Amino acid sequence: MAARVDHAVTSGTFSLDGQTFEVDNNVWVLGDDAECVVVDAPHDVAAIMAAVGDRRVRAILATHAHDDHVRVAPALARATGAPVLLHPADRVLWDMVHPDEAPGGDLRDGQVVEVAGTALSVLHTPGHSPGACSFHVPQLGVVFTGDTLFAGGPGATGRSYSDFGTIVASIRDRLLALPPETVVHTGHGQSTTVAAEAPHLDEWLARGH
Repeated sequence: MAARVDHAVTSGTFSLDGQTFEVDNNVWVLGDDAECVVVDAPHDVAAIMAAVGDRRVRAILATHAHDDHVRVAPALARATGAPVLLHPADRVLWDMVHPDEAPGGDLRDGQVVEVAGTALSVLHTPGHSPGACSFHVPQLGVVFTGDTLFAGGPGATGRSYSDFGTIVASIRDRLLALPPETVVHTGHGQSTTVAAEAPHLDEWLARGH
């Protein structure tokens, strides 16, 4: 059976630099009827497991380690037996959320994760955070960008461990280089496409953060 993308939304908070915000997070599940990977583990294990169903979870892939993306990652790992994979450059953020529990493994640029006969390529796309990663699935024409690229522009860079110039370079060099028809599944809000976002790069540069 062909791989597909399933979607759930969870609600909770995001906290960093002494501020807390209410947020809705996207959870993406890539797989077939037998197995899957989960992209991000925000606020609610039950909601994520409802999207997973009775499938075997091969891995929990963290786009980055802000608390609203990994808050229930260890609990989800215990529930599924799947490792949490995170780019090591985001360990400083992970340790703020889970100081007593390490991720289950590392993500690295160019790594390929296979699930349900489908290859998912890891793109290191720093800027929103040092270890932010996007996950490109050429076979399905989709990329999961976390908080690096949204419908309407780059993710926020006004907080600790973020940098505007870095995120724009990541988007320009890694994400906008993908085929124009690639569907961009984001960490918050609506999906978009590479073609819809590419024409606005100069506007983002002029706007700064």
